[in-house]
Amino acid sequence: GIDGLADAPRSGRPPIYTPADRATVTAWACQLPAEQQVPLSRWSTPELAAHLRAGGIAASVSTVRRWLAADALKPWQHQSWIFMRDPDFEAKAAVVLDLYARTYQHSPLGADEYVISADEKPSIQARDRCHRTQAGGPRRPVRVNHDYRRRGALAYLAAYDVHHGQVFGRCEPSTGITAFTALVDQVMTAEPYASAKRVFFIVDNGSSHRGQVAIDR
Repeated sequence: GIDGLADAPRSGRPPIYTPADRATVTAWACQLPAEQQVPLSRWSTPELAAHLRAGGIAASVSTVRRWLAADALKPWQHQSWIFMRDPDFEAKAAVVLDLYARTYQHSPLGADEYVISADEKPSIQARDRCHRTQAGGPRRPVRVNHDYRRRGALAYLAAYDVHHGQVFGRCEPSTGITAFTALVDQVMTAEPYASAKRVFFIVDNGSSHRGQVAIDR
């Protein structure tokens, strides 16, 4: 009958890559490049494909990218981590986390109590381009001259009201207790902080705001 006109089952085009090839890609992506004697800190898809080709697996960059995506692998991404050496870290962190949640010593903060996170960034290069930046246009990006003049370095200090989104910032010649005190004064002379019941400052262990000297100032 008419069913006899149907195509017979066919195997189709034979696969180009074997399951072992794909497993090798996954294994390499789950290793640091140094473990394969590759002088890279982390894999990118093109670098991984290039070194696979050198090892006899001639997979294209798009093929390697597709295999990595199927396994949710992104070897070019990284996250930092650190060992906590302070035995009191958990207790100290709990105070900070409570303040972020608008709580202090198990009591909610009032409407006239504020939490400020403050820090400083030293040695920011002040640079001046040798030629003016050119505006972009149709099919033309903004053009920035490569050459620049150094205009010295500045420190930037910032304080952030974590619950109201207010940011205070200032530039100083350098960091230090004097510069940080100026930032605190900038915050505490402005309303609503000047008349607040309490203002909590969250800072790190930098020498500019650590110890009794900083507290006394």
